[in-house]
Amino acid sequence: MIQTALDHIPAPPSAQLLGWHLLDARPAEGWIRIGFDGKHEFCNPAGFIQGGILSAMLDDTMGPAVFVMTEGRLYTVTVTMTVNFMAPAEPGPMIGEGRVTQLGRTIAFMEGRLTRAGGALIATATATARLVESTRALR
Repeated sequence: MIQTALDHIPAPPSAQLLGWHLLDARPAEGWIRIGFDGKHEFCNPAGFIQGGILSAMLDDTMGPAVFVMTEGRLYTVTVTMTVNFMAPAEPGPMIGEGRVTQLGRTIAFMEGRLTRAGGALIATATATARLVESTRALR
């Protein structure tokens, strides 16, 4: 497995709740792949994973793409995020892919995809984030 700046910080409780685990990364390209556990506890009354949980998974994919691209120097504070839900998400393993589309001095633009483990598309997202030095943001 490739080493990234994420290896040097503990996973926050929200990431642990989502079952966040790094699958792959290409830091120089600003690309990352994250695995998530779509738990039954995340389901709405219809039996599908609630959209806010899916949005959290996407957010927890795109931000780390910036973090690994900047070798842990920059942390993202999401300003806007647009999510498009393509299909209902049944409980089970999911994969998030995040990519930095543009990295400026103070703002980053990112995009993400969330799929079933077999590749079926669940949701897509775009986000804009303010960049903060990690030494000031992480506690």
